[in-house]
Amino acid sequence: MAQQNFQPALAHVLSHEGGYSNNRADPGGPTNKGVTQRVYDGYRKGKGLAKRSVKSITMDEVGEIYDRQYWDAVKGDLMPDGVDYVVFDGGVNSGPGRSIMWLQQALRPIYTGPIDGVMGVGTLAALKAVNNNDALIDRICDARMNFLRHLGTFPTFGKGWTARVAEVRAIGKAWATGEKPQAANFVDGGQAKALVEDAKAAPSTAPADAATGAGASGLGLSGYLYDLQNQLSPLSYTSEWIGKVVVVVALASAVLAIGGLGYRWFANRRAKRLAEALGTAPA
Repeated sequence: MAQQNFQPALAHVLSHEGGYSNNRADPGGPTNKGVTQRVYDGYRKGKGLAKRSVKSITMDEVGEIYDRQYWDAVKGDLMPDGVDYVVFDGGVNSGPGRSIMWLQQALRPIYTGPIDGVMGVGTLAALKAVNNNDALIDRICDARMNFLRHLGTFPTFGKGWTARVAEVRAIGKAWATGEKPQAANFVDGGQAKALVEDAKAAPSTAPADAATGAGASGLGLSGYLYDLQNQLSPLSYTSEWIGKVVVVVALASAVLAIGGLGYRWFANRRAKRLAEALGTAPA
């Protein structure tokens, strides 16, 4: 998509963003037409202008912010039709770097560089080597949805985000295949910023370590008691009682140790999936 088509892409993004909102659960805070107060403050400061509420943002300011801070940031002019819009929309919602990371994930295995959110020579070269942009868009949107599902804010905004990404996918694929794209629609919640700072925390392995350690200690204790039982074997009653204790301690310790190892496997698996969703897993 060339620069002259920036405006049609922006029109779709603005349809998804809607007007002014200030949802306490939205990490973006006060936002108007997808521009947060923080971004607007930075823009005004760069122009040598006084701060003012994002409610008062003009359409000329909106267009300039989107062009410079999002379209140019993802190098929309250098991407093929449809792919640029999909990456552009993701950049508005979650930041340009995050959206480029989804693109890089989707370009595997052609792209062999790091998932770093930088639209560099390697990423652009891999993009040019793709011969099916329709399928690439599917993979980008899949990576985006995987990221969104791993945010703590997904229960609140997940319905809106899911609807937005579904439309972005359809519009992008239509552009990629030369068809007329459908109209974009506003779905409440879809305009909320989806930021990595709100990602779910990886599960701690501390409970697994504690359980495994306790199980190992218990098995050691059962071994000690077993030796004691052998030493007291002439005292049949005491020996029998210690034997029962040995069995109970050994079973409990084995359960703790196995449970600890099992939870560690579960925690590591969850952490790996989270890292993959956030783009922090090793290449």
